[in-house]
Amino acid sequence: MGKLKIGIMFGGCSEEHPVSVKSAREIARNLDAEKYEPFYIGITRSGDWRLCDGPDADWERGDHRPAVLSPDRGVRGLLVLDRGRYETIALDVVLPVLHGRLGEDGAVQGLLELSGIPYAGCDIQSSALCMDKSLTYLVARSAGIATPDFWTVTADEDVDPDRITYPVFVKPARSGSSFGVSKVSRKEELPGAVETARRYDSKVLIEEAVDGSEIGCAVLGDGPDLIAGQVDHIALSHGFFRIHQEERPETGSDNSVAVVPADIPEESRTLVREKAKAVYRALGCRGLSRVDMFLKEDGEVVLNEVNTFPGMTSYSRYPRMMAAADLPLTEVIDRLVSLALTGKLR
Repeated sequence: MGKLKIGIMFGGCSEEHPVSVKSAREIARNLDAEKYEPFYIGITRSGDWRLCDGPDADWERGDHRPAVLSPDRGVRGLLVLDRGRYETIALDVVLPVLHGRLGEDGAVQGLLELSGIPYAGCDIQSSALCMDKSLTYLVARSAGIATPDFWTVTADEDVDPDRITYPVFVKPARSGSSFGVSKVSRKEELPGAVETARRYDSKVLIEEAVDGSEIGCAVLGDGPDLIAGQVDHIALSHGFFRIHQEERPETGSDNSVAVVPADIPEESRTLVREKAKAVYRALGCRGLSRVDMFLKEDGEVVLNEVNTFPGMTSYSRYPRMMAAADLPLTEVIDRLVSLALTGKLR
């Protein structure tokens, strides 16, 4: 049996472009060369698609051929421009290693659905649903899962600071990581925080600050057949948790440490895993997601957010949680490919 031709998409137009490139590098290092023939599709910040040798430091500056996914199911792969003519490269499966807007929001997933190429991760509906935090909360609540109280502010809407109970977090409703997020303790700070969030999204979410520990759970699988990694705990020294905001995140955060396994009672870890799976199923996730939550002192678990293609860098939480559960990244990749091709874990 020949190697599977796997397309690895990375980069993208969102503010998480650099993280996506680092995630792709880590996946490239852990890809089993005996099983896969990789084709790297890099998307520049301006939206140019290029077929390149890999996500190395110079991939955006190199002399790479333009390439796009064909929406024609008769091609089921790439259209590559070469000396004024197009050649086609058939793909067996795609890993959309993209984070944030136009990567995790259903846009790329829609193109992949048109192309007919199997792909890893959540589908159009669950990607779009999880990207919008207010919709995530509404669906989770309908499934009996606790969420923070929240308010939404649209593009042309003014917010009345007196109707809010403080402290709150103000964040873009449809953006990744912690870009544009502010903690607001007084009503005088609210208008500025809303404007900061609007730099990243016209829809803004204002949510109550939950008094609890920040915890996360990596989930892998589809339907009833799910694997949960070890639970982690974000230990803060000050402020609030910001991800991918540091100049050199590989060396660690200036105010937090991710503890894996989480330093919480075993019964709490079990509850967190159960809640993460319940959130995953309620939102229709498939393939993989990282479910972030709060653990309150009384033992209640409250949903924070869901990342449908979480970071895969050397310092990212998802691969660390899976590795702590004896699933190294190489095996995670194999299982994602298997799920994409068959819908079943192997």
